[in-house]
Amino acid sequence: MAKISPVSIKYMIHASFRVEGALEKPDIIGAIFGQTEGLLGSDLEMRELQKEGKIGRIEVELERRDKGTSGIIKIPTALDQSETTLIAAAVETIEKIGPCDAQVEVEKIEDVRGNKRDYIIERAKKLMLELSGGTDSREISKEISESRRTGAVKEYGDDKLPCGDLSDKELIVVEGRADVLNLLKAGVKNVIAMNGTKLPDSIRKLSEEKDVTLFVDGDRGGKLIVQNVIDNARIKDICVAPSGKEVEELTGKEILQALRKKVSPRDFLAGRASYSGKENRYEKRDYENNVGESNGEEPKIEKLSSKMNEDLRKIAGENEGKAVLLDDSLSKIKSVSVRSVVSAIKNAGKVFAVAMDGTATKQMIGAAEEAGVKAIVAKNFSTTDTSIELLSF
Repeated sequence: MAKISPVSIKYMIHASFRVEGALEKPDIIGAIFGQTEGLLGSDLEMRELQKEGKIGRIEVELERRDKGTSGIIKIPTALDQSETTLIAAAVETIEKIGPCDAQVEVEKIEDVRGNKRDYIIERAKKLMLELSGGTDSREISKEISESRRTGAVKEYGDDKLPCGDLSDKELIVVEGRADVLNLLKAGVKNVIAMNGTKLPDSIRKLSEEKDVTLFVDGDRGGKLIVQNVIDNARIKDICVAPSGKEVEELTGKEILQALRKKVSPRDFLAGRASYSGKENRYEKRDYENNVGESNGEEPKIEKLSSKMNEDLRKIAGENEGKAVLLDDSLSKIKSVSVRSVVSAIKNAGKVFAVAMDGTATKQMIGAAEEAGVKAIVAKNFSTTDTSIELLSF
């Protein structure tokens, strides 16, 4: 079997798992190969990719507690971004390991080359300072000019979010550190990163003081991030990269062009509804401070209070790996595993809200709609096309 060279690794998939039973490492690895077989076609067959040296040795770290087993799975790949994310998504479909029910969730995909590049750049700057004679002054000037921009990256808040100069009244929120670096390089300094798809509390507080523009990638993931953020913070404008492009890939000219085309959350969501040919529930919702008053009369739609939203997020965070069914006073009706939540909703009678530690699937959201559920709290959502209040945490 071919082995992947450490120097050729591009990405590392980090996934966590929980199993209701006592298992060993070979059980985990066997389930990865066995249950992903045939999912993505012959070109992305994990056994063949490992033989070709495109997927490295899978590492498993596990820990047994009571009758369960939990741990971390690490999968190194030499594939490109899209193929790596497909492999990561396939791993999440594992539902059983051996005879036991299992939950697998990808926590992050690490860009190994990106870490190396950061080290190379910092080391190169130090080495340049040590050079004495014989150096081209024009090259030094160019390096200094670049480092003044990219070296201006600071950290903000307890989450140590990468950012530029936050003194302006206007603030641009992007997804990751690479996006911040690219905007600084283009001369846009008033920028901060969320470091993922979940909105940090520090940015939520900043949105109460500043005029925030959310700048996301031009893909489906970017549009889902928009939905999660405008539900949880005061956003003045939305800005989207050109279709199929990420913010970190844009040239300086493309960044400025995209920022000039920013729109309000109301117009953005209305545009999505028009494009899909379906009515979008968010056109009718009052986003409190997110959008201004319209010329027409807004329909009065009941919305959960801020305190209730926070209480629901707190309940979801306190029930790791579980889904909690709640009544209208937020008292617990029933606590079940995430995989059993659909049947639990159907059989529980009147449910006001569901707070869960995981991803709310389309099937689960559909069952909740039929049962008259008013709100769902989850880490991620497979669809946002629903009349139910969706809250991320």
